[in-house]
Amino acid sequence: MARRPRPEPAELTREAVLRFIAENPAHASKRDIARHFGVRSDDRVQLKDILADLQAEGVIEGGRKAFHRPGALPSIAVFEIRGRDDDGGLLAEPVRWDDGSADRPSLRVVQRRSAGSAAGVGDRILARVEQQPGETPVLSVVRVLDKTKGLALGVFRAIPGGGGRVEPVERRQQEYVVAPEDAADAKDGDLVEIEPNARSRPSLPRASVRAVVGSMASERAISTIALHAHSIPHVFPKAVLTEAEAAGPADMDHREDWRDLPLVTIDPADAKDHDDAVHAQPDDDQGNPGGIVVTVAIADVSWYVRAGTRLDAEARLRGNSVYFPDRVVPMLPERISNDLCSLREGVDRPALAVRMIFSAGGDKRRHSFHRIMMRSHAKLAYEQAQAAIDGTPAEISGVADTVRETILKPLWDAYGHLSAARERRQPLDLDLPEKKIKLDADGRVASVVVPERLDAHRLIEEFMIQANVAAAETLEQKRQALIYRAHDAPSLAKLEALRDFLRTLDISLAKSGTLRPSHFNGILRQVKAGEHESLVNEVVLRSQSQAAYSSSNIGHFGLNLMRYAHFTSPIRRYADLIVHRALVTALGLGAGGISRPEEDELEEIAEQISRAERRAMAAERDTVDRLIAHHLADRIGDRFDGRITGVTKAGLFVALPAFGADGIVPISSLGREYFHYDEAGHSLVGERSGTGYRLGDTVGVKLVEAMPLAGSMRFEMLSEPRELPRSTSSFHKSRRRGGERPGGSRAKNVAAKVRKRR
Repeated sequence: MARRPRPEPAELTREAVLRFIAENPAHASKRDIARHFGVRSDDRVQLKDILADLQAEGVIEGGRKAFHRPGALPSIAVFEIRGRDDDGGLLAEPVRWDDGSADRPSLRVVQRRSAGSAAGVGDRILARVEQQPGETPVLSVVRVLDKTKGLALGVFRAIPGGGGRVEPVERRQQEYVVAPEDAADAKDGDLVEIEPNARSRPSLPRASVRAVVGSMASERAISTIALHAHSIPHVFPKAVLTEAEAAGPADMDHREDWRDLPLVTIDPADAKDHDDAVHAQPDDDQGNPGGIVVTVAIADVSWYVRAGTRLDAEARLRGNSVYFPDRVVPMLPERISNDLCSLREGVDRPALAVRMIFSAGGDKRRHSFHRIMMRSHAKLAYEQAQAAIDGTPAEISGVADTVRETILKPLWDAYGHLSAARERRQPLDLDLPEKKIKLDADGRVASVVVPERLDAHRLIEEFMIQANVAAAETLEQKRQALIYRAHDAPSLAKLEALRDFLRTLDISLAKSGTLRPSHFNGILRQVKAGEHESLVNEVVLRSQSQAAYSSSNIGHFGLNLMRYAHFTSPIRRYADLIVHRALVTALGLGAGGISRPEEDELEEIAEQISRAERRAMAAERDTVDRLIAHHLADRIGDRFDGRITGVTKAGLFVALPAFGADGIVPISSLGREYFHYDEAGHSLVGERSGTGYRLGDTVGVKLVEAMPLAGSMRFEMLSEPRELPRSTSSFHKSRRRGGERPGGSRAKNVAAKVRKRR
């Protein structure tokens, strides 16, 4: 192939140099200019003179790395990410902008893998200005300088005469004063985003209102605080909504017609999206006597959300749906999640299905994946399905007799087989009931309930686990890269701490060999229905590693599985969408498969969505704390029954089982004697008496302070300390040697900090 001739260099003139600098603010160093104009040794003096004259006249600035026009951007600088454009992209402005005659430019941010942690709104970044001729410049992140730079959230309280103060919404945040000229458009009761200023006097620090988030009078105000405090995207950009609205029904390309198979959905009664449907029947294969066929069909989100689209970028940014008592922040727009992908009763819907063949003993013999068109034959709630199986008449349960006999009974028979296999597998079996907050019409707490755990819940859970295992196995067999749901075994340090604790209860944990979940289950059985049951369940849970997403397989310790991937909830989890795409590609099932760039970025994606999952959990927990603190704010001085759920050097965390939230009893308020923190024994022990308080203890407390905005409560202990078993921890050994008193000056310092926060 003939090489194309190089273009002739431009003529070196003052006007041409100025034009080049203006058009290439990020690539206008002396070397760039010389290369563009083809400057050789004889012309270097001429270029030097032109640049010197332009600088002397103030027409251009810079010089070390690049020249630029006054008011133009240097090639590399510090920027602050201020918001998003209509497409959801990050927009940043230069921190330093000395040209008062020009508006600060706002440029789109491009993030590279080499930049380290992902940048977000409020961050300061070191970025390089990149521009191609004729295109708008963009910012390439070099590194994130300061995560959430100092912006804080609070509630604006107006002061007569102008200005106001800002009440904190986080436990460790202080109160700020806002001058009238810095209040922007904030009104009394507004949730605002502020930027702290330098202190001008030794009183309360000052701040400026940067943005008004919303009114605290809204019934969604509490969850709004969590959304902004944790930087959770919750407003879909216009371009994302446009893509979603443009989507239409899926066609039959590469699909099998399974619309006659009586699949049903079984979900919570208030569910709006239905992403899984199930079916079971006896296996008619003579070589598998007593065997069963279980089918799990999952909404085919990969058909609608393709790699490289705005929908995909936003779903990846969100990582998962976030669930608050007052609302759901979905990963996908409602057009996709609640409409096109929801497996509605009696409506044709595309799905990815796995058909699994089990033996009479519940062992999986084989499985196969299919891309199908299905039609749900019934929409059932957990309670409905359970009532029908328990014999409740159709007119009460709302489940037709034909559905009970031909659909539900085979499902329950299949669950019986799988339960036997689960018992043999021995996954970790912790008994930690989850509470659910119910709100009234004004968004206030109406009640806190513990939903009954039904066989209907366990049935769906076990079917989904088996489908997830099948997905991981198939992708490994096809040598297709994927994202696993990984759960590592407990660390040696955590195991040793658990052993120290269990010794105080005269319970041993094996040291030799590889520990499996069955070892922990044996411990849990020993304390079943005893006074230490909740305590031991809590401590065993804390000894476990945290599950995460990974492109490498380390197995799932808690489920006692060699390989495991999330496949069953692509409407609300991005990891499942990646697994769907991987299956489509690996099995040649048509459009919507995984792309090569995605495969190259799987570890980065896994890390990103793991962070999003932790972010969502923290936001959900903070919202519950704020709701309960608000609910109990008018009950100062009341007595409550609680249980100690945390023991630290600062004091005891006491949960109120009736409400699902906790508060602190500062160590300084426990009594006149010093209390030592026994880490291994999960207790605070009085120095003189040897009595104290321990994790899991049931106690009576008095509410002395509630801070609804921060979601914190402070209690006073009413129960007397009790005799504690002697721990073998290093703490007791140090006591015998006359060691330091951690309840002394440390406790006083903690108490001082608590008083300061009040």
